[in-house]
Amino acid sequence: MGTTTGQKYEEVHFVDSTKPVWNYSLFTDEDIRNFQEGTHYSIYELLGSHRATVLGAEGYYFAVWAPNATAVSVIGNFNSWAPDTHPLFVRLDRSGIWEGFIPHFKTGEVYKYHIRGYKGGTLDKGDPYAYFWEMRPQTASITWELDYDWKDKEWMGSRKAHNSLEAPWSVYEVHLASWMRPDKNDEESYNTYAQMCELLVPYVKEMGFTHVELMPVMEHPFDGSWGYQGTGYYAPTSRFGDPQGFMALVGAFHAAGIGVILDWVPSHFPYDYHGLYLFDGANTYEYADMRKGFHPDWNSYIFNYRRGEVKSFLTSNARYWLDRYHIDGLRVDAVSSMLKLNYSRKEGEWEPNEHGGDGNLEAIAFIKNLNEMVYRDFPDVQTIAEEATDWPGVSRPTFAGGLGFGMKWMMGWMHDTLNFFKLDPVYRRDHQDKFTFSMVYYYDENFVLPLSHDEVVHGKSPMLYKMPGDDWQKFANLRLLYTYMMTHPGGKLLFMGNEFGATSEWNYKTELPWGLLQYDSHRLLKDCVRDLNGLLRSEGALYENQFNIYGFEWVDLQHRNESVIVYRRKGKDSAADLLVILNLTPVVRRDWKVYASGKTAWQEVFNSDDRKYWGTGDTNNPTVPVRLVDVGEDKYEIIVHLPPLGAVVLK
Repeated sequence: MGTTTGQKYEEVHFVDSTKPVWNYSLFTDEDIRNFQEGTHYSIYELLGSHRATVLGAEGYYFAVWAPNATAVSVIGNFNSWAPDTHPLFVRLDRSGIWEGFIPHFKTGEVYKYHIRGYKGGTLDKGDPYAYFWEMRPQTASITWELDYDWKDKEWMGSRKAHNSLEAPWSVYEVHLASWMRPDKNDEESYNTYAQMCELLVPYVKEMGFTHVELMPVMEHPFDGSWGYQGTGYYAPTSRFGDPQGFMALVGAFHAAGIGVILDWVPSHFPYDYHGLYLFDGANTYEYADMRKGFHPDWNSYIFNYRRGEVKSFLTSNARYWLDRYHIDGLRVDAVSSMLKLNYSRKEGEWEPNEHGGDGNLEAIAFIKNLNEMVYRDFPDVQTIAEEATDWPGVSRPTFAGGLGFGMKWMMGWMHDTLNFFKLDPVYRRDHQDKFTFSMVYYYDENFVLPLSHDEVVHGKSPMLYKMPGDDWQKFANLRLLYTYMMTHPGGKLLFMGNEFGATSEWNYKTELPWGLLQYDSHRLLKDCVRDLNGLLRSEGALYENQFNIYGFEWVDLQHRNESVIVYRRKGKDSAADLLVILNLTPVVRRDWKVYASGKTAWQEVFNSDDRKYWGTGDTNNPTVPVRLVDVGEDKYEIIVHLPPLGAVVLK
């Protein structure tokens, strides 16, 4: 019997030690059973390629699930891509796993699996569990180990408070390739992970965001997919460096006090030849019935959530990023498409479930199990659903009948808010209900308010140009919108470039228009967002009760004609309440009267019209007169000056 280095094993069988591949296994019967049942949550420790030492020989153990294959071998530069020289051995337990140990195989070698599959066809496939891949357009996997000296012990020990639902959440959404490039005119020009430690991390810290959300970093062949069409689910993209480089970036964020959320895509995958599609010549990872297995919106394929091995692949993948990369949260993409059998399908293009409904029961069970695993093993992180329907209980525990996510994107708020702010201010009085509707259903879920990449592409225009009016009014409206967002209950998410008013739609081929910061209007808008983040982080009233009914109160909705709206944010200390007053028209309103209870003194702590934000600076409140008007009701009259298209926050 041989030995392994840091790996568990069942038994070693040698066919002939002079042959290049030894019949060697890391699997136990329990591993196989859990893998097939969909309950193996660390299968990445077994499948894929792993450095091992057997009978004193160092090399790599390979294991791949290809249940429809009749032969599998490892090919690469090491054997001149010859398909028959390094065959793997199929396990006799009908698990469909092919495995073997190749002595003297080096770390950093490129390889693929040559598969003779269904109906005798041959395919050369990348390793679904590879930790590292070649830079596209090359498509081979690379043997790699994940050794790393993490230095974020302090963060990991305290992040439960940072990632709590009672902590401030202000998320900066980033596409790593196009945030900033060494050569802004060259779409093949990338900053490395190390360079991002020096550029991106200090910027996010300076801006006061609590978290960064990275659009998919998993290896993907086509830049135009923005990472959402992945082939290497276990590998950070090689566009920016190696896995340790990405670990260093995560560690740098943690050292700066910033949480890292990954955009994660368990809903679909592309049809690239080297990827998961028809992996062994048959529908192995995807549903065979294309009414369930093909995604018409994205021309991609849908995971088979009925199959245990596929569920183990996906659930283990979620665990892998939390385990090996110290990730603080997963934003799960396209959850709506997973839940509904009729998503983007016309009548006759889908088949109801066994109960006659439109829910994908297998996907629902998978999602619940996924969230149960995450919160059991990593109780100090969050999962966040991008879910756009009225599906009930998305962010409620599974034991209460929910899907088990920690939070959910509030797509309704985003659509209603943008539609409202696009209106000429003269018409806003007729649409106040659209503005206030969010609080009617807000407490149904734990919501994140997203102004994401999807809102600044495909002809939707950048945030600045969604705003009506002349140049000054556009900026004033945008400052007003951001103040409303930051003082509304819930988490917040802002896509890169929105913070300084990009004047063009986001383009993944170039970088953000950083040159705009030479203009006061854009540079000072950025300062406004920075200070709003500071306000959010410093005022417990804005986050301590953000997901319960005690944190918010409408104070004045009775001035529809003037489009002035007032609400109160309340934390655990009532003495620290905030009063938010929004003037949604360009009319200056002096000596505006607000009636609120319980406090004898207020002071202005934020004014979106301040000169330091490119406002007029003419309408502020150095003092705030307060007069008791009803002793029995403990009601006070507060007199404030309201700037045009401006927000005033009192404390």
